[in-house]
Amino acid sequence: MKLNILNRGLWCLTAVLFFSCSLDRDPISEYSEVILGSSDEEGERIRFEDRSDVLAQYESMYNLFRDRQEHWYVDYLLINEARADNAYAGTTGAEVEPFETNALNAGNSVVTRDWNRYMEDIARATLIIENIDDVPDPSFAESERQEWKAEAKIFRAMIMLDMARLWGNFPIITEVPEDITSDNILEVWPAYFPSQNSQIEAYERIVEDLLAALPYAPDTGSDKTVLTKAVANSLLAKAYAEKPIQDYSKVIEYCNAVINDGFELVDDYSLLFGMNSEGTDIAMRNSSESIFETHFYTGSGNWASWMFGRDVLNWDSMFDWAKWVTPSRDLISEFLNEGDDIRYNESIVYYEAGWSIYYPSDNYPFMYKLRSANSSIIRLRLADILLLKAEALAWTGDLDGAADIVDKIRARVNLDPLSSSQRNSQNEMVDAVLHERRLELAFEGHRLFDLIRNNRLQEVMNTINHRDEGRLPQARTFDENSELLPIPQTVLDENSNLEQNPGY
Repeated sequence: MKLNILNRGLWCLTAVLFFSCSLDRDPISEYSEVILGSSDEEGERIRFEDRSDVLAQYESMYNLFRDRQEHWYVDYLLINEARADNAYAGTTGAEVEPFETNALNAGNSVVTRDWNRYMEDIARATLIIENIDDVPDPSFAESERQEWKAEAKIFRAMIMLDMARLWGNFPIITEVPEDITSDNILEVWPAYFPSQNSQIEAYERIVEDLLAALPYAPDTGSDKTVLTKAVANSLLAKAYAEKPIQDYSKVIEYCNAVINDGFELVDDYSLLFGMNSEGTDIAMRNSSESIFETHFYTGSGNWASWMFGRDVLNWDSMFDWAKWVTPSRDLISEFLNEGDDIRYNESIVYYEAGWSIYYPSDNYPFMYKLRSANSSIIRLRLADILLLKAEALAWTGDLDGAADIVDKIRARVNLDPLSSSQRNSQNEMVDAVLHERRLELAFEGHRLFDLIRNNRLQEVMNTINHRDEGRLPQARTFDENSELLPIPQTVLDENSNLEQNPGY
């Protein structure tokens, strides 16, 4: 048996979706980080020979959160904060400016990179899901197989949720096709160029994966880096909040499942993102509020901190070029008008910079929620889920229930409760929830989705240049087509079964 012989045809399944790949050559074996496996004496494909092979793929899946931050965190924040009213792109140039000015096109390098890597992430998880049950290793316990498979389904659902919200329509890859041979090429070839699935089909698949994972996923424990039942419930709540399958009763149901799983708000908001008293490490990992996070330690390579500001543990390192996701004047005004000093000071910091693109260089604001290379990246936390429940309650008419949640979030940062006027008006209550989400979750990658989900994107972004004198002028008006990103042109060129999103 020849180990690690990797079929070119299978490699091109993922490559056609996110790299430039030609199948005009013979399908020879070739190395790929994504595809693992071997062939037996009869030439039959064995993806994983034993538990250790699966473990390597399982660990590789989790390592993506730490080692491949560029798409799922750095670009994710650029899209969600700078394409909304929380931030400016941060630097000049064709790569990032179009997110601020609404001038995106199918050739944008960030959009292309993100599509490619999200599809690769889906492929990694799918390999585990599809093949783990067939691993010929009697020592590989069934309970462990089921748990790892559940975690892979949660991972895949998380990635597909991002893709469904960002692009809407994309190929849902849930099977690895057969290897291409001279005998089956006509039958197998189409599987390497899959058709596009609709946005609603993507959401239905997300829900299916998460519901299948729930019985077998790990319970919530002290380690918040694990894809647990609470993560699955959080993602179900988020999926049902989105317009294609919007169901507020389901949002409330799954938010309650998370809330009742032992999570609690930390008393001190500064512990979520701050440093310890000695200034040598972050203040807290695995807090009672955290649902899912990724940990970094000295030497573990959290380079994402370079992209948004300065590393307070390495003061002058990588601080000689303009940073991404610069806090907007509109967001700063929102904090100041509210008198929200606590969250303002934990979200935004001012330094002297070597550039003056949006502000005077001697008092330049930066996003402050990733302030060192040791900072955890918190992807899911209880405050987000509480406020998502409040949003659902507001839309279903339980204004007091929504207000009680918002007041609880506000009390932590010493702000007054909502007014009686807000409690008695559905429109005002929805606005209050979105306002609270904006201040509580600034620079955590929620703002654009909040606006789209609540039909506020056009209203907010088509008036932003009147409210924010520092924002670059819009290249075109936001309309319903602005809710989705363009599908990369390179991907369309490779696969004629895909169609561009309207408006691009």
